[in-house]
This record gives sequence, C-alpha cells and structure tokens, in this order.
Amino acid sequence: MKALKELLINLFNFVGLAWWVEIATDSPRCTYYFGPFLTQQEAEIATQGYMEDLQHEGAQGITSSVKRCKPNNLTVYDELEDLVGRRSSPIFSGQM
Repeated sequence: MKALKELLINLFNFVGLAWWVEIATDSPRCTYYFGPFLTQQEAEIATQGYMEDLQHEGAQGITSSVKRCKPNNLTVYDELEDLVGRRSSPIFSGQM
C-alpha cells in the first residue's frame, strides 16, 4: 500500500498535480517548498510542523499556503535576487 501511494505521489508530482506547502519568510527573504503530498489535507496537516521548524531557526514574518504546483527549486533565496537586480542596470544607462 505504501509503495502504491509513493507511486501515485511521484506520478502526480510529475504532471504537476501534487500538493506542496509553500512557506515565505520576511527574514530571511526566502520561499520554501515542502512536499510533494498526495492530498491537500496531508499538506495542510504538515504545514504547522514546517512553520515551527522555521520559527525555531529564527525566521520571521512567516506565511504559508498549500497549492498544486511543481517547484523547480525547494528553496528560493529572494535576497540574492535583490542583489543581482541591483547590479543588472546598464553602466551607461544615463547616456542615450
């Protein structure tokens, strides 16, 4: 039975129908994905534990949602995107 459930989870995840917990934090500015889960209810039940773990690690401004998706990365560091974004302006932007 457990093997069948794992097979279904993998199949659902492959086609983007698995459920994932998405948790965003303000400090550090990150988005975390936990899953995959076969049902929305299983993901919702697991959410509190993930949030508590992040609180114990010192994360602040924690929000969560449960959604069907297929994340490319399990952790997205938004702070790095901010730094890269600041450096991406052209050197000669004022000369046109």
